[in-house]
Amino acid sequence: MEESSRRKSSRKGDKDPFCVLHKLPSGDTPYVRAKHAQLVEKDPEVAIVLFWKAINAGDRVDSALKDMAVVMKQLDRTEEAIEAIKSFRSLCSKQAQESLDNVLIDLYKKCGRIDEQIDLLKQKLRLIYQGEAFNGNPPRLLAPMARSSKFLLNKKLLEY
Repeated sequence: MEESSRRKSSRKGDKDPFCVLHKLPSGDTPYVRAKHAQLVEKDPEVAIVLFWKAINAGDRVDSALKDMAVVMKQLDRTEEAIEAIKSFRSLCSKQAQESLDNVLIDLYKKCGRIDEQIDLLKQKLRLIYQGEAFNGNPPRLLAPMARSSKFLLNKKLLEY
């Protein structure tokens, strides 16, 4: 029994226990170092610098851009986060665009850019109606969700 458990733990591809415990990616890339600075060292300024390095190095650009924007938001650097997403989203995969839109909506809300938030919500709603949202995989509850989104959008317009 002991021998088989030793073999399992020494297999190539096993995650570092520290990384698994802290839900960190393993390795020594700019993105991994940025996540370590963000989550373990709790140094958001260093994390932002490392996320920039990851983006410029092409290391997990989708995740690096999104995570950097979230950290910037926590530091009340929302305008900078918005500009970063707008400037670098073209480097991201098609699958990451919806996630970046969600981050942008949140950033617009935080800095009071209601018109941009409404425009992006309308665009997302159009994609839902056209069946192009959710990376081409419409959810089973598309109709109720679309009605809910339309209700929330109309409510937001009335509040504005």
